[in-house]
Amino acid sequence: MLKALCACALAGATALVMAPLASAQSHTVFEGLPVVKISEGGTERLPQTLSREKAVSFGCAISEIDGKYYWASRENKELIRRTSGAFVTYIAIDGSGYIRVIEPNEKSVASLMSPSEATLDYVEHLLIGLQSVTYYGNIR
Repeated sequence: MLKALCACALAGATALVMAPLASAQSHTVFEGLPVVKISEGGTERLPQTLSREKAVSFGCAISEIDGKYYWASRENKELIRRTSGAFVTYIAIDGSGYIRVIEPNEKSVASLMSPSEATLDYVEHLLIGLQSVTYYGNIR
């Protein structure tokens, strides 16, 4: 009897611990592939056009889990989502960068702004110390 009670209690405790994991549904809300990388450090600036092979290793991904956003391609840093006009901006809560995406259904309107908005879909900006790396690219 005691063995049965212990087994039942253990099963109940396991279910309570595992419940949050089971409910955490992750889905990708954005995937981008960069075409340009710009590294800057105040005294130098290095723009590069990326080959397809290099671009794949610098891809950008954002996931949503239980209403929170994460920079899946950058150590799953938590992001805050903000919308303004044709753009959605995901900002890292630790201040390490952001991703700005043109809403696909707003692309035609945004493309009137400049050639950048006409040919590109997103910008990803990373801060590393006093230096920065910026990627411009398109939705995968």
